[in-house]
Amino acid sequence: MALERTFSIIKPDATRRNLTGKIIAKFEEGGLRVVASRRIHMTRRQAESFYGVHRERPFFGELVDFMISGPVVVQVLEGENAIARNREIMGATDPSKADAGTIRAEFAESIGENSVHGSDAPETARQEIAHFFSEADIVG
Repeated sequence: MALERTFSIIKPDATRRNLTGKIIAKFEEGGLRVVASRRIHMTRRQAESFYGVHRERPFFGELVDFMISGPVVVQVLEGENAIARNREIMGATDPSKADAGTIRAEFAESIGENSVHGSDAPETARQEIAHFFSEADIVG
């Protein structure tokens, strides 16, 4: 198994409901370590840039509006096969299809307000981490 890093966002729906600690506990209980973390209120420019790959999709404007609607927690998670492990811990995007015990099964309000974001591949993780953190911000 490979030690790797992945990027995670605890989204506005979860921070609004004060679930940050419970979500981080799930990551830690699942074998991931938080090696960088910052609570921010994303600007429209940051959200549009971060989600730029979806710019032509019909949900882009709604996604950006949601992500700037309140504070988020951006973080770097580290562990064995962290990308796949994070995605298992998060659960399916649609909370009604997420396995019991996953973050989205327990905390998501809808497909759109699904409490967390996680990188889907090593290259995506590197890009997403670099969007919010420098290497000096990450403490292993």
